[in-house]
Amino acid sequence: MRLGTVFYHDFELLDAYGPLEMFGALGDKIELVTIAQEAGPVSSSVGPKTLADYGFDDAPALDLILIPGGIGTIPELKNEALLNFLRQRCPQSQVTMSVCTGSALLAKAGLLDGLAATSNKMFFELARSQGDNVEWRESARWVDAGQYVTSSGVSAGTDMALAVIERVFGAELAEQVMNYTEYQWHRHADDDPFAQFLNQGVTPS
Repeated sequence: MRLGTVFYHDFELLDAYGPLEMFGALGDKIELVTIAQEAGPVSSSVGPKTLADYGFDDAPALDLILIPGGIGTIPELKNEALLNFLRQRCPQSQVTMSVCTGSALLAKAGLLDGLAATSNKMFFELARSQGDNVEWRESARWVDAGQYVTSSGVSAGTDMALAVIERVFGAELAEQVMNYTEYQWHRHADDDPFAQFLNQGVTPS
Protein backbone atom coordinates (compact mmCIF):
# COMPACT_ATOMS: atom_id res chain seq x y z
CA MET A 1 0.00 0.00 0.00
CA ARG A 2 1.28 3.47 -0.86
CA LEU A 3 0.55 6.77 0.91
CA GLY A 4 1.28 10.00 -0.91
CA THR A 5 1.45 13.30 0.95
CA VAL A 6 0.78 16.38 -1.16
CA PHE A 7 3.02 19.28 -0.17
CA TYR A 8 2.86 22.96 -1.10
CA HIS A 9 4.82 25.95 0.14
CA ASP A 10 3.98 27.18 3.64
CA PHE A 11 2.35 23.92 4.74
CA GLU A 12 2.04 23.26 8.48
CA LEU A 13 4.76 20.85 9.65
CA LEU A 14 2.78 18.79 12.16
CA ASP A 15 -0.17 18.51 9.78
CA ALA A 16 2.02 16.31 7.61
CA TYR A 17 4.55 14.80 9.97
CA GLY A 18 2.21 13.86 12.82
CA PRO A 19 0.25 11.50 10.56
CA LEU A 20 3.37 10.40 8.70
CA GLU A 21 4.99 9.34 11.96
CA MET A 22 2.00 7.10 12.67
CA PHE A 23 1.89 5.58 9.20
CA GLY A 24 5.67 5.26 9.12
CA ALA A 25 5.49 3.06 12.20
CA LEU A 26 3.72 0.46 10.04
CA GLY A 27 7.06 -0.39 8.48
CA ASP A 28 6.97 -2.46 5.32
CA LYS A 29 3.17 -2.55 5.30
CA ILE A 30 3.16 0.85 3.62
CA GLU A 31 5.31 2.99 1.33
CA LEU A 32 5.44 6.72 2.01
CA VAL A 33 6.04 9.10 -0.90
CA THR A 34 6.10 12.88 -1.11
CA ILE A 35 4.49 14.85 -3.94
CA ALA A 36 4.37 18.51 -4.94
CA GLN A 37 3.57 20.39 -8.11
CA GLU A 38 7.22 19.92 -9.03
CA ALA A 39 9.71 17.53 -7.44
CA GLY A 40 12.22 19.18 -5.12
CA PRO A 41 12.30 21.13 -1.86
CA VAL A 42 9.07 22.59 -0.44
CA SER A 43 9.28 25.04 2.46
CA SER A 44 7.02 24.75 5.48
CA SER A 45 5.36 27.72 7.16
CA VAL A 46 8.06 27.72 9.86
CA GLY A 47 11.02 27.17 7.56
CA PRO A 48 12.20 23.54 7.37
CA LYS A 49 11.83 22.07 3.91
CA THR A 50 10.52 18.74 2.67
CA LEU A 51 11.90 17.12 -0.45
CA ALA A 52 9.12 16.11 -2.82
CA ASP A 53 9.98 12.81 -4.52
CA TYR A 54 7.53 13.39 -7.37
CA GLY A 55 5.78 16.14 -9.25
CA PHE A 56 2.14 16.00 -10.28
CA ASP A 57 3.08 14.71 -13.72
CA ASP A 58 4.99 11.62 -12.58
CA ALA A 59 3.39 10.76 -9.24
CA PRO A 60 2.74 7.02 -8.87
CA ALA A 61 -0.61 5.40 -8.12
CA LEU A 62 -1.73 6.12 -4.55
CA ASP A 63 -3.84 4.02 -2.20
CA LEU A 64 -3.93 6.68 0.51
CA ILE A 65 -3.55 10.45 0.15
CA LEU A 66 -2.73 13.01 2.84
CA ILE A 67 -3.23 16.76 2.40
CA PRO A 68 -1.87 19.06 5.11
CA GLY A 69 -3.10 22.57 5.81
CA GLY A 70 -1.35 25.75 6.83
CA ILE A 71 -1.09 29.37 5.78
CA GLY A 72 -0.06 28.20 2.33
CA THR A 73 -3.57 26.88 1.77
CA ILE A 74 -4.84 30.34 0.86
CA PRO A 75 -2.89 30.86 -2.39
CA GLU A 76 -3.29 27.18 -3.29
CA LEU A 77 -7.07 27.65 -3.43
CA LYS A 78 -6.40 29.39 -6.75
CA ASN A 79 -3.89 26.83 -8.00
CA GLU A 80 -5.71 24.89 -10.71
CA ALA A 81 -2.78 22.50 -11.12
CA LEU A 82 -3.16 21.36 -7.53
CA LEU A 83 -6.95 21.29 -7.63
CA ASN A 84 -6.94 19.25 -10.82
CA PHE A 85 -4.43 16.82 -9.36
CA LEU A 86 -6.76 16.30 -6.39
CA ARG A 87 -9.77 15.89 -8.69
CA GLN A 88 -7.93 13.23 -10.68
CA ARG A 89 -6.27 11.29 -7.89
CA CYS A 90 -8.46 11.48 -4.78
CA PRO A 91 -11.48 9.65 -6.26
CA GLN A 92 -9.12 6.77 -7.12
CA SER A 93 -7.82 6.46 -3.56
CA GLN A 94 -9.00 4.09 -0.87
CA VAL A 95 -8.87 6.94 1.64
CA THR A 96 -8.00 10.61 1.22
CA MET A 97 -7.18 12.46 4.44
CA SER A 98 -6.87 16.17 5.10
CA VAL A 99 -5.59 17.97 8.17
CA CYS A 100 -6.53 21.47 9.26
CA THR A 101 -7.27 23.77 6.31
CA GLY A 102 -6.43 20.98 3.88
CA SER A 103 -10.17 20.31 3.79
CA ALA A 104 -10.62 23.73 2.18
CA LEU A 105 -8.65 22.43 -0.80
CA LEU A 106 -10.79 19.31 -1.04
CA ALA A 107 -13.93 21.43 -0.82
CA LYS A 108 -12.68 23.86 -3.46
CA ALA A 109 -12.02 20.89 -5.75
CA GLY A 110 -15.65 19.81 -5.26
CA LEU A 111 -14.66 16.50 -3.66
CA LEU A 112 -16.56 16.96 -0.40
CA ASP A 113 -19.96 17.85 -1.90
CA GLY A 114 -22.69 15.95 -0.11
CA LEU A 115 -20.31 14.73 2.61
CA ALA A 116 -19.64 15.67 6.21
CA ALA A 117 -16.29 17.33 6.95
CA THR A 118 -14.44 19.50 9.43
CA SER A 119 -11.44 21.79 9.53
CA ASN A 120 -9.27 23.93 11.79
CA LYS A 121 -11.63 25.53 14.30
CA MET A 122 -9.91 28.90 14.60
CA PHE A 123 -10.03 29.38 10.82
CA PHE A 124 -13.19 27.39 10.11
CA GLU A 125 -14.73 29.90 7.72
CA LEU A 126 -11.83 29.48 5.33
CA ALA A 127 -12.93 25.92 4.68
CA ARG A 128 -16.67 26.50 4.92
CA SER A 129 -16.53 29.27 2.34
CA GLN A 130 -15.09 26.83 -0.21
CA GLY A 131 -18.00 24.40 -0.21
CA ASP A 132 -21.66 25.32 0.18
CA ASN A 133 -22.72 21.71 -0.42
CA VAL A 134 -20.57 20.26 2.36
CA GLU A 135 -22.01 19.30 5.74
CA TRP A 136 -19.48 21.24 7.81
CA ARG A 137 -19.23 20.01 11.40
CA GLU A 138 -18.09 22.73 13.74
CA SER A 139 -17.49 20.36 16.65
CA ALA A 140 -15.45 17.33 15.61
CA ARG A 141 -11.89 16.21 16.19
CA TRP A 142 -12.13 14.47 12.84
CA VAL A 143 -14.91 13.31 10.51
CA ASP A 144 -14.84 9.94 8.73
CA ALA A 145 -17.04 10.22 5.65
CA GLY A 146 -15.79 7.01 4.09
CA GLN A 147 -13.37 7.73 1.27
CA TYR A 148 -12.69 11.20 2.67
CA VAL A 149 -11.56 11.75 6.25
CA THR A 150 -10.99 15.31 7.44
CA SER A 151 -9.51 16.48 10.72
CA SER A 152 -9.49 19.62 12.79
CA GLY A 153 -6.33 21.67 13.31
CA VAL A 154 -2.71 20.52 13.38
CA SER A 155 -2.45 17.93 16.18
CA ALA A 156 -5.87 16.46 15.33
CA GLY A 157 -4.36 14.94 12.22
CA THR A 158 -2.37 12.48 14.33
CA ASP A 159 -5.55 11.24 16.02
CA MET A 160 -7.21 10.95 12.62
CA ALA A 161 -4.26 8.99 11.26
CA LEU A 162 -4.56 6.40 14.02
CA ALA A 163 -8.28 6.11 13.33
CA VAL A 164 -7.57 5.47 9.65
CA ILE A 165 -4.88 2.93 10.56
CA GLU A 166 -7.41 1.20 12.79
CA ARG A 167 -9.95 1.09 9.94
CA VAL A 168 -7.54 -0.02 7.21
CA PHE A 169 -5.05 -2.17 9.12
CA GLY A 170 -6.98 -3.21 12.23
CA ALA A 171 -7.33 -2.18 15.88
CA GLU A 172 -4.44 -4.30 17.13
CA LEU A 173 -1.96 -2.64 14.81
CA ALA A 174 -3.28 0.82 15.65
CA GLU A 175 -2.71 0.05 19.33
CA GLN A 176 0.83 -1.10 18.58
CA VAL A 177 1.58 2.12 16.71
CA MET A 178 0.16 4.21 19.55
CA ASN A 179 2.32 2.42 22.09
CA TYR A 180 5.44 2.46 19.91
CA THR A 181 5.16 6.23 19.44
CA GLU A 182 4.21 6.79 23.12
CA TYR A 183 1.26 8.84 21.93
CA GLN A 184 -1.92 9.48 23.92
CA TRP A 185 -4.57 8.87 21.31
CA HIS A 186 -7.60 11.15 21.45
CA ARG A 187 -9.95 8.36 20.37
CA HIS A 188 -13.34 10.04 20.20
CA ALA A 189 -13.94 11.89 16.95
CA ASP A 190 -16.89 13.86 18.33
CA ASP A 191 -15.05 15.09 21.43
CA ASP A 192 -13.63 18.42 20.28
CA PRO A 193 -12.22 20.61 23.08
CA PHE A 194 -11.23 23.32 20.60
CA ALA A 195 -14.65 23.98 19.06
CA GLN A 196 -15.03 26.79 21.61
CA PHE A 197 -12.47 28.77 19.62
CA LEU A 198 -14.47 28.71 16.40
CA ASN A 199 -13.29 31.43 14.01
CA GLN A 200 -11.18 33.15 16.67
CA GLY A 201 -8.11 32.67 14.53
CA VAL A 202 -4.90 34.12 15.86
CA THR A 203 -1.30 33.03 15.55
CA PRO A 204 1.06 33.06 18.55
CA SER A 205 3.11 36.25 18.83
